[in-house]
Amino acid sequence: MQIKFYEQAEESLLKFAVIISRSGGKWVFCKHRERDSWECPGGHREEGETILQTAQRELMEETGALVFDLKPVCVYSVTGKTRVNETGEESYGKLFYADIKSFEKELHSEIEKIGFFDEFPEKWTYPQIQPFLLAEVRRRLGEI
Repeated sequence: MQIKFYEQAEESLLKFAVIISRSGGKWVFCKHRERDSWECPGGHREEGETILQTAQRELMEETGALVFDLKPVCVYSVTGKTRVNETGEESYGKLFYADIKSFEKELHSEIEKIGFFDEFPEKWTYPQIQPFLLAEVRRRLGEI
C-alpha cells in the first residue's frame, strides 16, 4: 500500500473525500453499523457532485454535523488493492479538515455512532491509510 500527497489534481480524478474532524477539542470518528472499528468521515463522490459537495454531504451524513467549518487540505492517492479499489491502481481523493460546531440529535445513515476521542482510536477500519491521512493534516495544519 502506497500513499502519496499532492497540492492539487484534476477535479475529475478525485473519487473520494475524507474529512479529518474535530469538535470541542476532540477528534471525531465514525463507527459503521457492520464493523467494530473506527473511521474518519468520508466516502465516494456521487455523479454530478464537486469534491467539496461530496465532503459536505459525507460529513453531514456520517457525523450528523449541522454547523461546521470545512477546509480543503490536499489531494491524496492510494496505490494498492483495497476494499474499494480491486485493481490496485492509483486512486485519488481529497483530504479536508472540519471543525464541527453542532450536531443533529440522531444519525440517518449507515453509521451506528460517532465517537469523540482525545487520542486516535486503536482499532481503525482502514489502518493502512487513515493514520497517514491524519498525520498529513497535522503536518500541514500544525497542532489542531
